[in-house]
Amino acid sequence: MSEPLATTPSDPTGTDPVPGFWDPLRTTTPSRIGLNRTGDAVTTRHLLEFRAAHAAARDAVHEPLDVPGLAAAVTAVGLGEPAVVTSRAAGRSEYLRRPDFGRRPASLEPLDPLPRGRDIGIVLADGLSARAMAEHGAPLLQALVDAFAGRWSVAPPVIATQARVALGDHIGTALGVGTLLVIIGERPGLSVADSLGIYLTQAPRVGLTDADRNCISNIHPPGGLGYAEAARVTVGLVEGARALGRSGVTLKDTSRPALDGNARSALD
Repeated sequence: MSEPLATTPSDPTGTDPVPGFWDPLRTTTPSRIGLNRTGDAVTTRHLLEFRAAHAAARDAVHEPLDVPGLAAAVTAVGLGEPAVVTSRAAGRSEYLRRPDFGRRPASLEPLDPLPRGRDIGIVLADGLSARAMAEHGAPLLQALVDAFAGRWSVAPPVIATQARVALGDHIGTALGVGTLLVIIGERPGLSVADSLGIYLTQAPRVGLTDADRNCISNIHPPGGLGYAEAARVTVGLVEGARALGRSGVTLKDTSRPALDGNARSALD
């Protein structure tokens, strides 16, 4: 049995023991693979990069959402001035300790001025990464509006703070929308701290579970899914959900072309 490749303690620079071997693989993933070593430890550079990524993820979780800034950017999209709803979580610390508080609104009175019964309602929620919402929320909303191309009536957006996905069920029910889209900051990782997800729920009502929703995740160009592609997939799911009258495990993404026989065989 051969021993794993490693640099020797006499190699203080931690150079790659097999130069070029990992390079093609590193282009396919942001994961930390094939890290160089110095003796039995990773190099100082890799260690500092890891600590910086960990700090960025922590900052993304704890950083509050700039609501006025997001509201101005959302208003510029042209769907109307957004309402702002907060969950029962009093602050970021309680939000992290009590996920159940993040699923329930403190009050729905801010929704009173908004029209009811539109085809689509959109909630922009800070979730676990306010940074993701601040960076990508308004551009993604614009891409969705462009992709909808006037096919459905869209309610003015709602900004939700200290929010979990299920908070959208309360908002969608109050607004009486047919299809609800919750755009939310996803849990940061050590590779990406600014990723958004879109959760689609047909006929939203309080008490639904994740099995009743469809999710499009990893939206963070340029490294992740782009705005236009995410919007295209969303349109396909909205069409399917409205045709079926439901969303969740019974609704499949049909926006991508079916694999031909050769491609299917390659995956088997």
